[in-house]
Amino acid sequence: MNAPDLIRAALMEAARRLGAPVDDVVLERPKDTSHGDLATNLALTLAKTLKSKPRDVAQKLADTLALTAGVVRKIEIAGPGFINFFLAEQALASVIGVVIEAGVRYGHSTGAGHPVNVEFVSANPTGPLHVGHGRQAALGDGIASLLEWTGWKVSREFYYNDAGGQIERLTQSVLARLQGQEPAEDGYHGAYIQDVAEAYGSRPRTPEDVRRFAVDYLRKEQDQDLQAFGVKFDTYFLESSLYTNKEVDETLKTLERAGHTYQQDGALWLKTTDFGDDKDRVLVRSAEKGGEPTYFVPDVAYHVDKWKRGFHRAINVQGADHHSTVTRVRIGLQALDMGIPQGYPEYVLHQMVTVMKGGEELKVSKRAGSYVTLRDLLDEVGRDAMRYFFLMRKSDSHFVFDVDLAKRQTEENPVYYVQMAHARMSGIFRVAGREPASASPDGVDLAVLTQPEEVEILKDLAEFPAVVQGAADALEPHRIPGYLESLARITHAWYHKYRVLGEPEEAARLVLARAVRQVLANGLSLVGITAPDRM
Repeated sequence: MNAPDLIRAALMEAARRLGAPVDDVVLERPKDTSHGDLATNLALTLAKTLKSKPRDVAQKLADTLALTAGVVRKIEIAGPGFINFFLAEQALASVIGVVIEAGVRYGHSTGAGHPVNVEFVSANPTGPLHVGHGRQAALGDGIASLLEWTGWKVSREFYYNDAGGQIERLTQSVLARLQGQEPAEDGYHGAYIQDVAEAYGSRPRTPEDVRRFAVDYLRKEQDQDLQAFGVKFDTYFLESSLYTNKEVDETLKTLERAGHTYQQDGALWLKTTDFGDDKDRVLVRSAEKGGEPTYFVPDVAYHVDKWKRGFHRAINVQGADHHSTVTRVRIGLQALDMGIPQGYPEYVLHQMVTVMKGGEELKVSKRAGSYVTLRDLLDEVGRDAMRYFFLMRKSDSHFVFDVDLAKRQTEENPVYYVQMAHARMSGIFRVAGREPASASPDGVDLAVLTQPEEVEILKDLAEFPAVVQGAADALEPHRIPGYLESLARITHAWYHKYRVLGEPEEAARLVLARAVRQVLANGLSLVGITAPDRM
């Protein structure tokens, strides 16, 4: 184990000895290095349980701490009860061996292996994917990867809304083009509709045949774009299957049996106010309004299906415009009285994307007509830049995608900056005429790595597993690009300031370069981005 893991384990044991066992301990790097290399607020969190002042708890923890020699050189109690750790040089350098031994597995952790369903993109098959879908694809895939790295058994799922009014409008729009006419005002007008019509050719023009062909055509196109973006799914779930398999009907019957429905004005209502909603919601419209279930009934049925498939944890990544569905779906599941927990499913909502080029906002695509497509942006800037940019900001923030910046091959471009750090570490070995794997820490005096930049690099390397775990726990992939930029920044500074080859510290610095190269590659791989050896 590296120093943070040893300290974390020792603190957990100390807390147990004091009669306050904990499942985990949060260690953070103080912004002010005078406050140590690592710090914990554990004493503050245990003070109430132990009925003692936080500083007293902190002192008891420090006094009880059992750490092997060479891990810390000093422990301080600070402020209201923080415990600050100053690591020994030997402990700082020990992370190099941990990184090299773990290799591509560094940053991974073992968990219980429980299944989790991550549903994302789930676009209507009525047109090309837009840039908002691109942000969601990167976000959903990033969350899925983080969960995989931390021991979850992940299933990526795409839910196709292949039923309802939008599919009827698609069908009628293609039929209109087949007849040489303009689609209706509320239909689809992009050039892609003409593409679908031309591909349809001289087949029989029944609405059902046209519907099936148009949906299949656009589904394949969406799949091709997502594959080009490096995103693959384990399951494609069709909304129409919920009707053909009678799951929507069964959901309605279960809600009625549970006693949470009533009839009013010819419609069937769900008493959502019993579960904290501001008003009751219609489940099935009145005969005058078509007599069909409202949109959230199949949503509830879909999540029942997930639950029955064994996914007792489910995460939905959706646009912020779906905010109103969160409460209704959860209430619908509660009203079934099936034992599904209140917070099921979990939601990660993301804000819109604005695409800028040449100082102006791009709003339309030649093919889609009314929006910029995922393929447009992918062709313009490439997969790496697109994925990185979509992940480098928190999902609930509006994001401005600067095309010019994404294409710039300078250190202003964050993805170029991180990839260049990896390429520079690779270049050291190229100049030395050695493979990185030949730089072994065995028998090397790593204690010579004492320069300020080297110490900061060692701290960054040791922090990577905790960053991955924290990002997975919070479902926040943006923490990984943030970490990579921090590591790249100090790596570039070290590269420019110190020589490696031909110096007394050559052996130690080569091993350090190998470890940095590995962690940069691991972090980039986690978010689906390449780690080039040359740029």
